[in-house]
Amino acid sequence: MRPISILSALGVVLALYLVVMERPHLVEFASGDTGALGRTALAQGVRGAFGAEPDAGADPDAAPPGTARPTAPPPPAVTERTVAVVSQISQARPIDRAVVLRGRTEASRQVAVRAETSGRVISEPARRGASVAEGAALCEIDPGNRPALLAEARARLAEAELNARAAERLSEGGFASDLRAAGATASLQSAAAAVAAAEQEIDRLVMRAPFAGILETDTAELGALLQPGALCATVIQLDPIRLVGFVPETEVDRIEVGARAGGRLTSGREVSGTVTFLSRAADPATRTFRVEITLETEGAPIRDGQTAEIGIQASGSDAHLVPGSALTLDDDGRLGLRLVGGDARAAFAPVEVVRDTQRGIWVTGLPDTAEVIVVGQEFVRDGVRVDATRRAAADAGADTEADLIDAVDAARDDAPATEPGR
Repeated sequence: MRPISILSALGVVLALYLVVMERPHLVEFASGDTGALGRTALAQGVRGAFGAEPDAGADPDAAPPGTARPTAPPPPAVTERTVAVVSQISQARPIDRAVVLRGRTEASRQVAVRAETSGRVISEPARRGASVAEGAALCEIDPGNRPALLAEARARLAEAELNARAAERLSEGGFASDLRAAGATASLQSAAAAVAAAEQEIDRLVMRAPFAGILETDTAELGALLQPGALCATVIQLDPIRLVGFVPETEVDRIEVGARAGGRLTSGREVSGTVTFLSRAADPATRTFRVEITLETEGAPIRDGQTAEIGIQASGSDAHLVPGSALTLDDDGRLGLRLVGGDARAAFAPVEVVRDTQRGIWVTGLPDTAEVIVVGQEFVRDGVRVDATRRAAADAGADTEADLIDAVDAARDDAPATEPGR
């Protein structure tokens, strides 16, 4: 091998060593700021790279003779890291909690008008959707020979009255036994009963609406033959209308008759009303309790059978209104908020979400007054010192029935899995 190759290899090794192992001293040397101490350390590093032993007994940190030993600067003071965050002061206030469930609208009254006698329909049919007044004729059956039967019954009644009077006079004069008088009286009563039955049969020929409402089906067609029990029409009453839901047994004790309630139909319409019925017996299949809410429709019609999500007012508790973005998780996966403690250090507080509204989220689990970190909570941990910039808290506003509508969305996933039609 040529000598020049060996020298080149040694030069490359030396350069790599200086760049990798002695980089700080090399930088100082190259900048011209290194002193005798730096040159000595660099020289010793070079000798060590080629296997040369340093001078025995020599202090590697010692300066060359005649050079003053430099004084090491004092270690810099350790400053605690402070994180800038944005916070707001939150004050607890009482709110009403809501029991949320699924349900459906139901007509307050619904009846299927059926025939009580047989015969052919002779009235023109009324079409579904038509409004009917109480007592309005829906279907009329051909009377047939019923008027003749009524006339016969009345004639027999007149004959029975004459026989009864004659028997009574004979009995009083002693010319007839009491048994004959009793038989005449029985015949009279039987004839009167026959007249009443014939008149009732005549009244059954016309089927009338039992209350004012709307026809849900067409009335029986002209010429149709009706038998006893055959359907003439279905009448429903939609004003007032009610919401029907099924409450799980874990929530039933929180509901009382007379409590305010709100709901949102699938069409997006919001309604409100009052609880008018709460079942005392559970459905044996679902173990839920039927609850009925009478709605205030204010003249706007609501259809029967619409699916609805219901929020019923229940006993409340103190809660804080905070932005939804302020919620975070701790290392254990618990949902909570980061607070600013009295010593300006961050602290985690687990919370429970009560209600989600357009103004923010209502949570419990905090002290009556708390300073909540609303921006930067993800960049601090418990015990970290924070520099908090306070901002105004959200306006809680009045806790009105509209919050019951907001509660429907907030707890929709917690509603019982019962069919609306049950």
